[in-house]
Formats: sequence, structure tokens, C-alpha cells
Amino acid sequence: MALGATVYTLDIDLSDSDRSVYETLSLRVARHPSESDDYLVTRILAYCLEYTEGIAFSKGGLSDPDDPPIAIRDLTGRLLAWIDIGSPDAARLHKACKLAPRVAVYIHKDPTQLLRNLSGERIHRGDALELYAMDRAFVAAFVARLERRMAFALSINERELYMSIGDATLTGAVRRVTLE
Repeated sequence: MALGATVYTLDIDLSDSDRSVYETLSLRVARHPSESDDYLVTRILAYCLEYTEGIAFSKGGLSDPDDPPIAIRDLTGRLLAWIDIGSPDAARLHKACKLAPRVAVYIHKDPTQLLRNLSGERIHRGDALELYAMDRAFVAAFVARLERRMAFALSINERELYMSIGDATLTGAVRRVTLE
């Protein structure tokens, strides 16, 4: 019998001064059995960093390679942004860049390997591809505090992250990396 998804219930007070987004989010996030803690946490953080009207986690999750982990759609259902997590291959990014006017990837590992793998590969509108490296120590600290039900505050200022979970405060940065 296949393992089912684990559901995480998160209450997030989001303050993103970079984009003037101030929201209280109540998320139910399904974690696929093959999904690592780092991937899950990065997916949650990417959702917060990209939060806007029309944002949603994909319905298929990791089991559907034709969908992004996070998508932003307009009211007609047209795909506006494809938000990927981790280290997608060039073929996936090529397809994503053809399907969506904006493609962003949030990387939770050392970005050097992804950049090396993508270097010289053909990616449609590759110059417009947005790659963001998450602070690995920040992701690890969040993972250490991850619970199935939790509440936290996340503030974002100049791509610096400040998270308050209980009596702990975590800080880290999201930095943009580019293909050569």
C-alpha cells in the first residue's frame, strides 16, 4: 500500500515590506511521502515570498511533473507564474518558460550544482528565468522547528527573512543567482 500525504496546518502572519503584502495566511500543505523536509520548508517559504492573488499549491504536487509546485493564475485560469522548487532540469525549465510569462525557482541546496547543470542548456527565455538561493542555515533552523500544526510570523525586508516561532527568532536571506 502506498503511503499517503502528510498534511501540515500553518497559520502565518506575513509582512512583506518589499511588495507591501500584509496578510494572515491559513495554509494546509500536503507533503508527498518522497518530499524532503528542506523541500517542504522551501515550498512554504516560496509561497510566502510569492504570495499574491491567484497563488496556489499544485493539486498533483510532486506526483504530477506537468504542474509547478506553486502556480499563480489570473481569474480566467491563465498561468501567470510558474514557481518551482529545488533543482529542476533544463527540459522542465524550458517547458515552464514556454507556458508561463514568469518562471522562478527557489533553491534549497547549494545553487552551484544547478547552475552547472543548466549552463549551456537550451532554455526558452532563459535570460528571464529567476533563480533564488535560500539561506541553507535558515531552512535547516525552520526544519528543526517544523510541526504538523504551527503558527509563526514571517517578515520580509529587502529579501531578508525574519521568522518568529514561539520564543525563537530565525533570520536568513534569499539571494538572486543568475545563469552565465
